[in-house]
Amino acid sequence: MKTVGLTYDLKTDYQFKEGDPLDANAEFDHPSTIDVIAKAIESNGFRVERIGNASNLLEKLDSLKVDIVFNISEGIEGRNRESQVPILLEMAGIPFVGGDALTLGLTLDKVIAKKIFIAEKIPTPKFFEIKALAELSDTDHCKFPMIVKPRFEGSSKGLSENSRVKDAQELKKQVEIIINTYKQPALVEEFIAGQEFTVAVIGNDPAEALPVVQIKIDGKVELNEKFYTFARIASDKLEYVCPAEISAETEQMMREYALKTYQAVECRDFGRIDFRMDERGNAYVLEINPLPSLSTEDVFMLIAKRMGITYEEMIGRILKSALKRYNLE
Repeated sequence: MKTVGLTYDLKTDYQFKEGDPLDANAEFDHPSTIDVIAKAIESNGFRVERIGNASNLLEKLDSLKVDIVFNISEGIEGRNRESQVPILLEMAGIPFVGGDALTLGLTLDKVIAKKIFIAEKIPTPKFFEIKALAELSDTDHCKFPMIVKPRFEGSSKGLSENSRVKDAQELKKQVEIIINTYKQPALVEEFIAGQEFTVAVIGNDPAEALPVVQIKIDGKVELNEKFYTFARIASDKLEYVCPAEISAETEQMMREYALKTYQAVECRDFGRIDFRMDERGNAYVLEINPLPSLSTEDVFMLIAKRMGITYEEMIGRILKSALKRYNLE
């Protein structure tokens, strides 16, 4: 029986520092999520060794007796934080599930990811970056309304109702919050009013785009000016709809773009691509997450039901795609 190591970051492990925003540990997992993933791996016929975060991995690295590591660790801090566990495993020659350090680093940095999308002709909203408030004058090529995000965060960190800005004054105020609170540059994009979707992809050669999931906020799929915020994720205002309320042609288009995005950043084993679609039916890739949430309340559970398989089978497919990639089946 093979042993699978499990690397992760727990919300309960995070030590808040003075000046940290309330959502500083937003990307970390609840202990209950780790329990569910561990049980799902075991149900596929594997032993599980819980390793924990990058610091724990570093301590255990020389004595680790695992065949492969299932990595969902978000890392400690900085734009390379998601790369910390993969680079340690790579140095130690230990196989692992999911993207490598390069993929995780460039996708967490939304500016670098968008440059790759543009090079690959993947539609993404027009954008610019602000490293210091003095740069705010150069916004000519983008139209209001815009949305202001931290450059290298996920899980809607730094996003509130005020993130969508309608004029230069609001833009300046929001950029200032990102730079001062999140200690990083602000990514400013043209805001796409309309509908929002997410597409999960699993596997490698070939990768498979799974059924499209539609986002519903306040009971509506026509989101218009509404969007993901940290507060909405933590409330009951956000729902996932699968099958999505779209035509077969639109579904096919989004799945094709999802696969193209997944391959452009060399994602492995699993990932999730987020879209907005305007009123004319144009889809734009917002970002790709190669470490998407595997919580049973998130999209992978819903997609599994849509596909007629269990959550445990979905986790098994992800794990087995990595085993196959390493010739460890």
